[in-house]
Amino acid sequence: MKDVFKNVVVSILTAEAAFLLRRKKPTIIAITGSVGKTSTKDAIYAAIKGNVRARKSQKSFNSDIGVPLTVLALPNGWSNPLLWLKNIIDGGLTALFVRDYPDVLVLETGIDQPGDMDKLTKWMSPDIVVLTRLPDVPVHVEAFSSPEAVVEEKMKLVTALKPDGKLIFNNDDTIIQAQLPDVRQEKSSFSRYLPGDFQSSGDKTVYADDIPVGVEFTLTHLGEKHKVKLMHTVGTQHMYSVCAAIAVAVELDVPVADAIAGVQKLETPNGRMRLVPGIKSTLLIDDTYNSSPIAAESALQALNEIKYTKRKIVVMGDMLELGKYSAEQHKALGKKVADRAHVLFTVGVRARGIAEGA
Repeated sequence: MKDVFKNVVVSILTAEAAFLLRRKKPTIIAITGSVGKTSTKDAIYAAIKGNVRARKSQKSFNSDIGVPLTVLALPNGWSNPLLWLKNIIDGGLTALFVRDYPDVLVLETGIDQPGDMDKLTKWMSPDIVVLTRLPDVPVHVEAFSSPEAVVEEKMKLVTALKPDGKLIFNNDDTIIQAQLPDVRQEKSSFSRYLPGDFQSSGDKTVYADDIPVGVEFTLTHLGEKHKVKLMHTVGTQHMYSVCAAIAVAVELDVPVADAIAGVQKLETPNGRMRLVPGIKSTLLIDDTYNSSPIAAESALQALNEIKYTKRKIVVMGDMLELGKYSAEQHKALGKKVADRAHVLFTVGVRARGIAEGA
């Protein structure tokens, strides 16, 4: 009964959202990938909000129910049927009568099962698609026949791109590069290692009294170099989200200087490489929101690059939804911990493999 009610609610809210998009015709920016979607979504919104009337997905609203809720500006009803009925009524009124509506929607799109992206692209066709990263062993691979099947499902978002749309992609990702020949729309790239239209370089951790307080790097676009500084966070993954955000901003005619000023005000969400002062002269790097092999490896790389420390302590939990790849990926991650930390704690049954690898 619960599943039936959910399916009915999703169907009605999706129909309302689709009608609203046809009526208001906003520019749709859709982000997908296996890592970095939420950070990239937040960075894009920060880069454009000062110049463009925009709305973004809240938190990680990227599912078959999360995207319609974002389009309709409705809250999550969680397990309360009355709140969902209220959402249906409010969504209908919004779809039919709302006048003041954002010019741009920044939507995070994710998949859990085969067919999820098909459901989304039946009613939503993006103007800009941003591809973050597609690693060899992606999140949610447990529900698919192979990693390639996950990539195929995510690439359906690119297939749904409008004929005059724009693909903005991570040029350092070899799996994404392999998909590019099939994309006919205009393309723009961001990168850190290989050449890109929006390229980061010279990244380094910023210190205050030998304590990490942020990260800075140089962004190069059309031969011009721009300094970017992000506070209260560390890690090279932010270079990608910022470069993608500036690429989207330029596509929307936002000046690069304005876009950089916007992203520099961005506060990294809790659980995503956020710096948290601890007791007894300690500093916590909070990357607890979720994890995958590539995200955990990036966090370890950030830890490895930090200087002026007496001890580096790593706490790692289970990486979920990896299916048959779970054991080998946990053990491989453990091997990378061994030369980057002094102490390792693991939490969870799967994470015992990290300890074994270390």
